[in-house]
Amino acid sequence: MKKLALHWQILLGMVFGVLFAFILIQFAWGKDVIVDWIKPFGTIFINLLKLIAVPLILASLIKGISDLKDISKLSKMGGRTIGLYILTTVLAVSIGLVIVNIIKPGSYISEQTRTELVASYTADANSKIEAANKQSEVGPLQSLIDIVPDNIIKASADNGNMLQVIFFAVIFGIAMILLPEDKSKPVKDFFDSFNEIILKMIDLIMLFSPIGVFALLAAIVAESPSLDLFKALGMYGLTVIIGLILVMCIYLVLVKVFAKKSPRFFIDGISPAQLLAFSTSSSAATLPVTMERTVDNLGVDDEVASFVLPIGATINMDGTSLYQAVAAVFIAQSFGMDLSLATQLGIIVTATLASIGSAAVPGAGMVMLVIVLAQAGIPEAGLALIFAIDRPLDMCRTTVNVTGDAAVSMIVAKSVNKLA
Repeated sequence: MKKLALHWQILLGMVFGVLFAFILIQFAWGKDVIVDWIKPFGTIFINLLKLIAVPLILASLIKGISDLKDISKLSKMGGRTIGLYILTTVLAVSIGLVIVNIIKPGSYISEQTRTELVASYTADANSKIEAANKQSEVGPLQSLIDIVPDNIIKASADNGNMLQVIFFAVIFGIAMILLPEDKSKPVKDFFDSFNEIILKMIDLIMLFSPIGVFALLAAIVAESPSLDLFKALGMYGLTVIIGLILVMCIYLVLVKVFAKKSPRFFIDGISPAQLLAFSTSSSAATLPVTMERTVDNLGVDDEVASFVLPIGATINMDGTSLYQAVAAVFIAQSFGMDLSLATQLGIIVTATLASIGSAAVPGAGMVMLVIVLAQAGIPEAGLALIFAIDRPLDMCRTTVNVTGDAAVSMIVAKSVNKLA
């Protein structure tokens, strides 16, 4: 197993988990064995992902913002870069929400299976109802008030307060830029190292992922041994892919309209980076190739590419944010939860901000999905529903992430007359 690539280990864990559960549930005692002795390892894996959510947000966001070094850069090239990244991310999340509400992949789960799933998480359902009742009693600007924490330690203690943690990280990063470099350098060095340590922690946690996935899939099959669940999973994957294709089409239109370059020219120039992104599922690993292709083949000035692309690898995760929106609503539909318009608008905000803090490595998107689920009041254990096809979808959404970085770099270069 150690000689196999991690994604193959995960795929084997999925297959063995499903087969193991299908065999055991044929016996009267099989389900109890899985629930009592196998499922806890899946729960541990979910807890490990939740464990590093707050540190990952703080490390990635503070490092990404402080890397700008000079706040004045945000006035022109920086402002356009950040603005375009945020705009495309919001568009991606919105596309995901529209498609998932039209296709409704979670509705392909039968009422019986859905009832069993909801029954398994009664406590989560009750807490959501209680939270909804409290929300109806507050003022219209309460959601805005809730973004600003009165105690960062308290906010960091609850994954449901991730917007507050993100707010603190953004303010902290800006403050670092505004200070003289000699004053902020020790702190920046700390967060640079802290970020590397968190990324290594993700690597270590993902080593446990084959076992975690095995346990999660086995528990799903044992507790809901219905084929319609897997049919719904296929529809979920199709929904994500349709959304990603639409986002790619938007990139081509933006390049044509604002950069005055043909879609064929753009695709031919960036395709090697797309293929590398697809195979590695890592925007960070692809960054050197993305920069090379963007400068040498797309005509972007090196000064623009060296500024726009590293920031994009940190904060521009359009494919990831679309996937988070679709996954959140799919999981909610699977549990029979009817998300209000306000909640889905909250998903747009949370998925956009969470994607900014998402590390450019495999597995980080799943961690950020935990944040989106917690913020929307959706049971985090629902991650088990989508793990089975997360790896191929991760490859697809990373390709979209890298493509978005290149498209924005061309548009920004054109706007400052540095596109050949």
